[in-house]
Amino acid sequence: MITAKILWIDDEIDSLTSQVMFLENKGYEVYTKTNGFDAIEFVKNNIVDVVLLDETMPGITGLQTLQQIKEIKSNLPIVLITKNEAENIMDEAIGSQISDYLIKPVNPNQVWLSLKKLIDNKRLVAEKTTSAYQQEFRNLFTSLNSNLNYNEWMEIYRKLVYWELEMKKSDSPEMQEVFQTQKSEANNDFFKFISKNYASWVSPKSLDGPIMSHNLMKYKVFPHVEKGTSLFFVLIDNLRFDQWKIIQPIFAESFRIHEEETFYAILPTATQYARNAIFAGMMPLEIEKNFPMQWKNDDEDGGKNMFEEDFFKAQLKMTGKDNLKYSYTKITNNHDGQKLVDNIHNMMGNDINIIVYNFVDMLSHARTEMEVLKELASDENSYRSITESWFTHSPLHQALKKIADKKITMIVATDHGSVRVNTPAKVIGDKQTTANLRYKHGRNLNYDPKEVLAYRDPREAGLPAPNVNSSFIFAKGDLYLCYPNNYNHFANYYRNTFQHGGISLEEIIVPVIRMTNK
Repeated sequence: MITAKILWIDDEIDSLTSQVMFLENKGYEVYTKTNGFDAIEFVKNNIVDVVLLDETMPGITGLQTLQQIKEIKSNLPIVLITKNEAENIMDEAIGSQISDYLIKPVNPNQVWLSLKKLIDNKRLVAEKTTSAYQQEFRNLFTSLNSNLNYNEWMEIYRKLVYWELEMKKSDSPEMQEVFQTQKSEANNDFFKFISKNYASWVSPKSLDGPIMSHNLMKYKVFPHVEKGTSLFFVLIDNLRFDQWKIIQPIFAESFRIHEEETFYAILPTATQYARNAIFAGMMPLEIEKNFPMQWKNDDEDGGKNMFEEDFFKAQLKMTGKDNLKYSYTKITNNHDGQKLVDNIHNMMGNDINIIVYNFVDMLSHARTEMEVLKELASDENSYRSITESWFTHSPLHQALKKIADKKITMIVATDHGSVRVNTPAKVIGDKQTTANLRYKHGRNLNYDPKEVLAYRDPREAGLPAPNVNSSFIFAKGDLYLCYPNNYNHFANYYRNTFQHGGISLEEIIVPVIRMTNK
């Protein structure tokens, strides 16, 4: 069986007969040419999988041949084989996007290995990925059946994200389905873990618990404030850990990453709760008590995140840091983003610069409403891909690159994540019950207790009680909460959308990253 078609171009091809025979015995179909002109014509008129190209030939050089072949078939893999070890030759070859570079004399196994990397790489990686996950599956299964603490849960989620990203390399739908089942089981166990421990973590008397939204600044931002070094705290709204991992290499091009960690978003995993808690340094119940005019509950009119800067200013004062010079910038549209690009140098004189960037949250909501975005972000992979594409071309990326050569500390975090919902669950409530799909609060809520975490007294969860007898419920896993009236319409409309506010690994365990200039 023919593995692939190889074109080998070398003016001394007769001396390579044994190497050609070696490759043919391995199953490759090898065509040979002795000059660049004939090779270019051959590529125009024939199917070729890989080109092996000598650099030094009469007529036109290997690099000139390389350029012309790339103009004909830009994605054709080309391996340059040369006696010349000059750096400028290597630089030019790499700049011309060669796939491999071999120095003469080459032995048959070197050439064969190069071909295997180019032709069989995807298959070999897929097989290895599938095999490695099969082994890790048992380890994860064992871990999930032990009594995990909050640090171990963060580690489990990091592993799940790692394997979710690795699974893109696997060509086994069966193994991908096994992984999704394991992730779903992990979320069920995580729901039980949160149900058991959350109230004790957010209690004013708590002596133990993970870093959460309301103490993120205290533990992950303020300790890195340093006179003479501007600190940028960049909060990208609704950024999951897997989305961070996709854009991490883009950051790494310009910045040195020192800590890549996670923390726990508070409940509800929604902007007006989790993000306000970050900037106030308080749970929502405390914010309502200290800022009764600024705090807005879900059922009240007015913007729910209009006073973040006021909350942050109060937190600075509360922690004795009100002598720090700071800026606060919120980006909600491209015009604001371009202003950030223009003004970011002016922030270098501040001790702390807060940048809140709303895009990923808008993307998840727009995806629910717009059919074209449902097509573009039909699953987790494509949702991550759109996030990567956005960040690559965003004003935020442009702005941060402008200060990458300055002495700065940068901390990137988020307020909460999101989960792709697929399972509708019925909830009955009165007219005052909120419309959120992943959490609800109101009076006289009727629900299946197996499907939600309920707090009849919201204060147990550090939350305000908007009305007497108000209770909060939070959906588990991939559930979304629908009312009985017009149930089928809403169940179908919101299925396979990205939502937040409830309890899942994706919504609660979120990234906080510390970087400096290189």
